Amino acid sequence: MTDIGTIMRTAPVIPVLVIEDAADAVPLAEALVAGGLRVLEVTLRTPAAIDAIRAMKQVEGAIVGAGTVIDPDGLDAAIDAGSEFIVSPGLTERLGQAANEREIPFLPGIATASDLMCGLDLGLTHFKFFPAEANGGIAALKALAGPFGQCRFCPTGGITAASAPDWLALDPVLCVGGSWIAPKGAAPHDIEALARAAAALG
Repeated sequence: MTDIGTIMRTAPVIPVLVIEDAADAVPLAEALVAGGLRVLEVTLRTPAAIDAIRAMKQVEGAIVGAGTVIDPDGLDAAIDAGSEFIVSPGLTERLGQAANEREIPFLPGIATASDLMCGLDLGLTHFKFFPAEANGGIAALKALAGPFGQCRFCPTGGITAASAPDWLALDPVLCVGGSWIAPKGAAPHDIEALARAAAALG
């Protein structure tokens, strides 16, 4: 199984996807992969999310994971649907232990030094800094990363095509998460173009 660090290094941007209709999943995944973004995070925020993960798994080259996983039940549902990695908005000991037990690549959200210390206690070293901009932006992550040199990050939340390069310039940042690549209602060719521009940031 691929580790979370390798997944994070696959492309500079992980699209954060909210899918309302599972019928949109395959065209969306095909456009993103064609644009150079293979790692796809489908958030468990809609009833269609689990079916969307199953459908996207059929797209050649796609590495499909579940986001907004907040408890072990959601973790198991995502894994059963074929998720190759798990992203959470936060971190609890219960969820972290469940991810470890299932041996699934796991990217939990952190916002504080205490969150990071909890993650390290669970054997984790890769984290989502979330919500990135609301939590103080680049200055906050620089301050957090200082005492935790072994940790690597995927800032997510409020990041745009314009601000992504500044985040990616930070040594501890392996990639960023962003929703700007797949705006609601956008046509596949437009999403592919946005993905291509995002992939070029690496």
